[in-house]
Amino acid sequence: MFFEVTGKDPHSKARLGRISTAHGTVETPVFMDVGTAGAVKALEPRDLRELRTQVVLGNTYHLMLRPGREVLEAAGGLHRFMGWDGPILTDSGGFQVFSLAKMRKLSEDGCLFNSHIDGHEFFLGPRESMEMQRVIGSDIAMVFDECLPYPCDRARAEKSVEQTIRWARASKDCPHAPGQSVFGIVQGGVYDDIRRHCAEELVKIGFDGYAIGGVSVGEPEEAMYKAVEASEPFLPEDAPRYVMGLGVMRQLAECVARGVDMFDCVIPTRVARHGTAITRRGNVAIKAAKWAFDQGPVEEGCDCYCCRNFTRSYVRHLIAANEITGLRLLTIHNVFALNRFMEDMRGAIASGVFSEWKREFEAKEKEGPTE
Repeated sequence: MFFEVTGKDPHSKARLGRISTAHGTVETPVFMDVGTAGAVKALEPRDLRELRTQVVLGNTYHLMLRPGREVLEAAGGLHRFMGWDGPILTDSGGFQVFSLAKMRKLSEDGCLFNSHIDGHEFFLGPRESMEMQRVIGSDIAMVFDECLPYPCDRARAEKSVEQTIRWARASKDCPHAPGQSVFGIVQGGVYDDIRRHCAEELVKIGFDGYAIGGVSVGEPEEAMYKAVEASEPFLPEDAPRYVMGLGVMRQLAECVARGVDMFDCVIPTRVARHGTAITRRGNVAIKAAKWAFDQGPVEEGCDCYCCRNFTRSYVRHLIAANEITGLRLLTIHNVFALNRFMEDMRGAIASGVFSEWKREFEAKEKEGPTE
């Protein structure tokens, strides 16, 4: 992987960058769409191309269970299996150490999980995770780590981070797919000095990029920004920085201003399945009865396929009638909305007006959705 910074905002840490991978170039800052099991929910690869998606995420834990290593090996990797020729990043399964805490036993070597599907036991550690990511053939593989919960006491955070560093070193030493980059993950909970220590140790090991993990786990928003600020200064200028699990527009803009290049989250597809549209003025519950006669688009000024062709009234009707098309149309809008948001942010940085752009966005968001 080759990364270069191509522009900087004079009034913040916001920056433009370019990541070159075997499956294409990624312009940063970028939002990456989550396809946990090898598909972004309700969308096909051709949709993703039309929606200007740059990177799709897969999840090692889930892909290990279904379809499994043998199927992916026979398919020649995830790109061919899912018909997506763009870049893929794979999470290591470290988030499941947090999210499935009641279904696993943690040890020095990794995690013994009880499958959330049928309960069978299987082991996932740094070596198993990296081997599965090699088979998947992702362009960017994440090291196996322990995602800490919130709250977390200092003693546990210290012990966990030392384990995360050991696992990172083991992950780096494992065989990788041709051209596959590996990112380290900074952990440390809400403790600034522990995050700094983790970042500095990961940089000593040496990775192609660095993620800031252990956020979006229930902590207050200010604690999340503080975790970014405690980690970013100790990460290399010439490597991409990735905050995991963020998909709220306001938070994306704030973290870009703090020097972050990459983001991912399930929010766009998840809230669409609950009948909610993401807009620059805040989320709108399209399923609400008040939109039954509304002949306007889901979001004024949006030129996605959904907003160009359908009304709030129609989309609301589809959702009320439990028609899959309604959820698909909202997913199309939400994915496009975040990808377009990042495009506009990149344009503002390139033009040297990021700070003004950010203030204008924040003012409109405070006004709330138009009715």
